[in-house]
Amino acid sequence: MFNRKPGRLSCFVLVFLAAGIFFVPGVRSGAGGEKSYGFRIINSYPHDSSAFTQGLIFHDGALYEGTGLYGRSSLRKVVLTSGQVERIHHLAADLFGEGIAFCKGRLYQLTWQSRVGFIYEPENFRKIGSFSYDTEGWGLTCDGRQLIMSDGTSMLRFLDLKTLRVVRALAVKGEMGPVSNLNELEYVKGEIYANIWNTDLIARISPRTGRVLGWIDLSGLRASLGNGGRPDVLNGIAYDEKGDRLFVTGKLWPKLFHIELAPKWKTK
Repeated sequence: MFNRKPGRLSCFVLVFLAAGIFFVPGVRSGAGGEKSYGFRIINSYPHDSSAFTQGLIFHDGALYEGTGLYGRSSLRKVVLTSGQVERIHHLAADLFGEGIAFCKGRLYQLTWQSRVGFIYEPENFRKIGSFSYDTEGWGLTCDGRQLIMSDGTSMLRFLDLKTLRVVRALAVKGEMGPVSNLNELEYVKGEIYANIWNTDLIARISPRTGRVLGWIDLSGLRASLGNGGRPDVLNGIAYDEKGDRLFVTGKLWPKLFHIELAPKWKTK
């Protein structure tokens, strides 16, 4: 496959906002049992426009971010309000960083095609272990008991925290069939939120059945980025459980947004 990470929105994505229907291969929202959501911007914050965002989490008042690209991949602790990088760990130049997750007091980070992940102490980013997997690594999150991993297909895999081996595979399906290109993940109020790579859509997925429960359309968010730079695709979901705040950003985006979901017909 062509290097899928540095990619702009594909021309095959057609969005019909008035009808509330999105035409993406294998994806349709706004009909039947799948709810359709838009958004309201509550606040925006500076974001490093050189950060090729692959993973994003919010923990204990700070953002943690995993970035990609060969020679530029990193793990970062970021001050939310200023976007300042407070701590950074650089990956080896031959590794392409991917999704990150905080789970049971440890930080985990995937790599794209090297099939290796790393375990860190969150306080100092000291590497304390590694693990392997048999697929590409894309997104990563934690449900409080297990890691949940995406690989760019329609499958999600649940990893046991003790062995870091796959103990369950979950096929994700929407009304139009399997939903592929599952990318960055976040566990939010008992659901798995997943960026659909190369679109402005986030799928809300049942971790029990794999069914898509709803779609979040962020296609209007790019208009709030302002001029300048070369922002890439939407990617990065973080949830502040204590404050009930949802944050989103994208690869090379100069801003990070705190958003609130809204019924599609009330979206601004």
